Amino acid sequence: MSEQGFKPKHILATGGCGFIGANFVRYVARNHPDVHITVLDKLTYAGNPANIDGLPQSQVELVIGDICDASLLERIVPGCDAIVHFAAESHNDNSIFDPEPFIRTNVEGTMRLLEAACKYDVRFHHISTDEVYGDLALDDPARFDENSPYRPSSPYSASKAASDHLVRAWTRTYGLRATISNCSNNYGPYQHVEKFIPRQITSIMEGVRPKLYGTGENVRDWIHTEDHSSAVWEILTRGRIGETYLIGADGEMSNIAVMRMILRLMGCAEDAFDWVRDRPGHDRRYAIDSSKLRTELGWKPVRTDFEAGLQATIAWYVANRAWWEPAKAATEARYRAQGQ
Repeated sequence: MSEQGFKPKHILATGGCGFIGANFVRYVARNHPDVHITVLDKLTYAGNPANIDGLPQSQVELVIGDICDASLLERIVPGCDAIVHFAAESHNDNSIFDPEPFIRTNVEGTMRLLEAACKYDVRFHHISTDEVYGDLALDDPARFDENSPYRPSSPYSASKAASDHLVRAWTRTYGLRATISNCSNNYGPYQHVEKFIPRQITSIMEGVRPKLYGTGENVRDWIHTEDHSSAVWEILTRGRIGETYLIGADGEMSNIAVMRMILRLMGCAEDAFDWVRDRPGHDRRYAIDSSKLRTELGWKPVRTDFEAGLQATIAWYVANRAWWEPAKAATEARYRAQGQ
């Protein structure tokens, strides 16, 4: 079954005030002004309504609420023809210290959305992560693809793996029109300061030496959030129902290389950082093979110059200090309490 030519008129974007969700909402608002978007967001610490400021109110509506609230979903899902599900607890460190919110939001919340989508025959796209596949050896030439076995290693990735399986179960059992995408690490504007790249940028801006886990050899596969948004749109509108697509931009880089690049771009010595003890169960390497997405749907990333993208990201944080500064102190206090 295919959704060739599916043109959504009214999208419900869960978690649309978070980093990746808000960038998708901005992408759709900019490129598809005829599409109405309802943003459903609980506005936890990681959801910021300022992330969608400036978008036309006639096109983008914010509903503050919890995806676990079935009665709320009964009110807002009817009338939508697509759900793009970004809402998730997503920070690995937090999941290690307190797994419960991850199970509630990522597993129970996804189930509530699936029930509503099924009841009202709404097209469903589920945003997942490459972390469900576990990790790869640093010297392994292999990359994750759609047939890679699930081997989640943190409470966060386990909760996302569970939600992926629920989507597949609802598709097979109940005929839900659904797709899944598993994406590599996003970077770009509006990312919370708890995450690796903005944490380093904002620490340097505050005159504090940034911190690096373990040996820094862990490898992540980076993609600009703009490329992620365009891929999600292609999958939503042209992807095959019941299929999973991996999204990546061939952006493998070690954490220490990213750290040194940030320091250099910000005019600092490349060794001007401190080492901290490694995260428990820290995945070694992620790498995405997105050839299925590129071959089937003709998608390709545009923002492939990582250094240029990182420079633009640094410039955004420099220009938007008022956006991130309120969250910085609390974030660093939480890290200190965790010994990081």
